[in-house]
Amino acid sequence: MDSTATDEIAHDFRPYFIVFKDGRVQRLLLTDLVSPSLNPDGVSSKDLQILPELGVSARLYLPKLDAGDAGRKLPILVYYHGGGFCMASAFCGLYHCYLTSLVAEVNVIAVSVDYRRAPEHPLPTGYDDSWAALQWVAAHTAGGPEAWLSEHGDFDRITIAGDSAGGNIAHNVAMRAGREELGHGVKLRGAILVHPLFNGAEAIGDEGKYPERKAVGDRIWMFSSPTTVGLDDPLINPMAEGAPSLSGLGCARLMVCLAGKDMLRDRGRVYYERLRLSGWKGTVEILESDGEDHVFHLFNPTCENAGIMMQRFVSFLN
Repeated sequence: MDSTATDEIAHDFRPYFIVFKDGRVQRLLLTDLVSPSLNPDGVSSKDLQILPELGVSARLYLPKLDAGDAGRKLPILVYYHGGGFCMASAFCGLYHCYLTSLVAEVNVIAVSVDYRRAPEHPLPTGYDDSWAALQWVAAHTAGGPEAWLSEHGDFDRITIAGDSAGGNIAHNVAMRAGREELGHGVKLRGAILVHPLFNGAEAIGDEGKYPERKAVGDRIWMFSSPTTVGLDDPLINPMAEGAPSLSGLGCARLMVCLAGKDMLRDRGRVYYERLRLSGWKGTVEILESDGEDHVFHLFNPTCENAGIMMQRFVSFLN
């Protein structure tokens, strides 16, 4: 059968996504959406539009509260999912399972942000949505529409986190928190960057061993961010010459998680070292999972290294 005009491909990013000439985007990975639920561990979750004027939603998670927890305040985790800025969702099964386990183990309130994705919403839209979502959370310190936050959240212990592209977003949100006020006197306490997606015009470390994989990442960034200055844009390469100093991070603590087999590992190490020597007044720590690949903890959450990572999160967040 002859293909119709609507089936003609404009941009082919397989195995990740395809963009057709009529503007449709077909995502090929992490497309399974699951409903919020009450978990056997007692973790409750629900979905709501947090920024209806922007069309930004989130899935909220609340750990099991015992009778003696009525007045107890819990740390707040604002989470940004990965997916190369173009794929995945706060509502897909992979992230729902992970956030449910994380909330049960760490005993935090989590807000998993469903920022608008490229290419339908080119960057910096995802960054702006993620910052606005954090402001929405902070506004609950003065009382707000979401009772889980206003009644149970500790607004002195707000941490942002994300993996892959979400780790990149967490970095950029933390930098913005160093330049702008969140409002209501709220300060960002910490940030966790898990296998953060950083890049650059020149290959470094293991990137040189996988030129085709790097080329795909380069193409996705340029396509997702049409106004970018290139691969050394500080948004994707915070270590680039002329990028704002990492000393401007607007949080008191930061943890970088790396995976030994991940092509992105070397840039994560450089980021850690640059931050440590930048003059930033906060505390930075690093966790490298030997023998593991990119976001292994999502796909193999019961492995030994995923357990070690989870325990480091427990310590960091509490």
